[in-house]
Amino acid sequence: MTIKGLLWIAALFVFAVALALAGRFEQGHVILIYAPYRVDMSLHALVGLIIVAFVLTYVLIRVFRSIVRMPSRVSGYRARARAGKAQAALRDALGNLYAGRFSRAEKAARVAATLPENRDGAGLIGALAAHRMRESERRDTWLDGVTAPQWQDAKLMTLAEMQVDAHDPQAALAALNLLEDQGAKRLRAQQIGLRAHKALQNWGEVLRLVRALAKREAIHPATAAHLERQAAEHLLRERRHDGDALTSCWQALPEATRLAPRIADLCAELLLALDRAADARRIVETALAAEWDARLVRRFGGCGGTDPLPLIQRAETWQGAHPEDADLCFALGRLCVQQRLWGKAQSFLEAALRLAQDDTLKVRTHRALARMHETLGNLNEANVHYRASAMAVNLN
Repeated sequence: MTIKGLLWIAALFVFAVALALAGRFEQGHVILIYAPYRVDMSLHALVGLIIVAFVLTYVLIRVFRSIVRMPSRVSGYRARARAGKAQAALRDALGNLYAGRFSRAEKAARVAATLPENRDGAGLIGALAAHRMRESERRDTWLDGVTAPQWQDAKLMTLAEMQVDAHDPQAALAALNLLEDQGAKRLRAQQIGLRAHKALQNWGEVLRLVRALAKREAIHPATAAHLERQAAEHLLRERRHDGDALTSCWQALPEATRLAPRIADLCAELLLALDRAADARRIVETALAAEWDARLVRRFGGCGGTDPLPLIQRAETWQGAHPEDADLCFALGRLCVQQRLWGKAQSFLEAALRLAQDDTLKVRTHRALARMHETLGNLNEANVHYRASAMAVNLN
């Protein structure tokens, strides 16, 4: 029993005691005459009858009201039961969706959608479940049922993600473009947009979105670095016919990406194909200053252009820090060949051959020596190195 009930009982006892005490000092009588009838009773009895009549009237009114309101109460009970069932179905649909039971999730979403308040949320759950089962028609039917204005952003975001999963990135971007201005800056929208732009090979947008996501720590650093390098490679290759555009693109890249050995080597290679040896040399030297890399050292040997002597002098200064570097010896040998310093070229190339650890460098060094001897007319020596380069190729 509650405190309120105990207070009512105490009040009734107080009233009863007060009534009994008042009755001891009041000896009044009441006479009711209705000809030819006469009723003679004490005042206490009359008060008791009035109280009983009031209680009976109150009970009868309550019973009558309950009977009159019974249909609406039954209707309300049924509505609450339906609402409870729909809410339980909505929870089941959500649980089954994330548990991978998509057929059950869609079935539960249908039950949940019978409640108007649940129709839009259940529609998104049903659309996701149908999408996971590759039922595009049912998915679209569910999405068409999501009509509430406050659910439109969620609908468009879900649609964009499903379109990316269905390998339709153009449609995914169209859905993202329908979002409000602030919606396009949402983290999830940027992640979906990254997948769509990557599928469409819009590498400029990929690079922009990777930077934005990395700034918000919404992408793993290793994944961000890989995507940045991939986008940078494609952007550089797209400009391989224009040296100025190529160098501008390289300079516009983030420093960490720009100085990555793979990116710097690719840019230098493309510039050399356009006879831009000076620009290629500058890029290789800048990248080597940030990180010593064998690939860049080898590329440096091809950046001599029409005046390889400054590059020879530069590379010789590096030998103090890297005296046993086979790639540096190979690069110096190539530069000396271009400068027609035959003795130094042979010395550097033979040193590279002696220090080389991988078959690729051995093959390249043998071929460089073979071409040098062929230029000098030493055909026997050239044939020896050509044969050695063929033998050094690992076919496994």
